[in-house]
Amino acid sequence: MAFSAGNDSGGPMATINVTPLVDVMLVLLIIFMITAPLMTHKVEIKLPEATLAKPEEAPKTPPITLAIQESGAIYWNDEPVTMDQLESRLSVEAQKTPQPQINVRGDRTAKYRIVNNVVTVAQKQGMRKVGFVAIKER
Repeated sequence: MAFSAGNDSGGPMATINVTPLVDVMLVLLIIFMITAPLMTHKVEIKLPEATLAKPEEAPKTPPITLAIQESGAIYWNDEPVTMDQLESRLSVEAQKTPQPQINVRGDRTAKYRIVNNVVTVAQKQGMRKVGFVAIKER
């Protein structure tokens, strides 16, 4: 659709009609003027204050290492134990405050059933901190 410039040449008008552009820009300006204050709306929140005093630390207890070999032998800090001795020792350790951490070190070829039994016994005796030890891959 071509518009005539009003002269008799009959060619299309070469200038841009800026009236629709100004209308669109004014509408956008009004929209931004209304929405800008709404975007800075603040909600008042009372955050807790941090204290600079260090909390009293509980005495650290050394972790207990349970090593499980491929043959099924269980070691309590490098001392061989049976499953019954393990249960009794774990029940004694569970009564202590704070509880020591239990680190389970399973041999690479150890059966999962034995490792699972040791972890289950530790949890049944009331031990809360039971973790696994592995070597980081190089």
